[in-house]
Amino acid sequence: MATDHIRYDVLTRDALRGVLRRVLSDAAAHGLPGEHHFFITFLSKAEGVKLSARLLAQYPDEMTIILQHQFWDLAVFDDRFEVGLSFGGIPERLSIPFKAIKSFFDPSVQFAAQFEPSEIAAETTAKNLPGGPAPSPAATAAPAPQPTGEETGQPAKPGDGAEVVRLDRFRKK
Repeated sequence: MATDHIRYDVLTRDALRGVLRRVLSDAAAHGLPGEHHFFITFLSKAEGVKLSARLLAQYPDEMTIILQHQFWDLAVFDDRFEVGLSFGGIPERLSIPFKAIKSFFDPSVQFAAQFEPSEIAAETTAKNLPGGPAPSPAATAAPAPQPTGEETGQPAKPGDGAEVVRLDRFRKK
């Protein structure tokens, strides 16, 4: 098998992140058009993620936020986005690097992008390695199945305001 010196996997992943950056920038500037809304899952301990100790304790591995009706101060930068959300009636400000995003889903048009956890971890630690990042698998345009609370036997987490959910709840079966 030939060596991929062009690194199509990296180019594809970066292009998909560019789509997310553009969509979020448009939403920050003009609001969400029509029925569009976003489910964004990210690794809560990834480098650069900023959220309260309360949320980190509640979601130590990953967290899904929904940008639909009740969010504010969405700001998009080259490497991250920041947004205000309410969790259990308590306002929070989150800062999420694009490299920490595990999946993005807009159910209104069934658009999804998923980034492999190994690729996110490799990017997070790559700057500490000599020679740069290790090869990583390409991002895909369809989410992998994730177990729901019923499938794992874990109870749903109660709360007012924003709710963390699994994308499988919204997939057509």
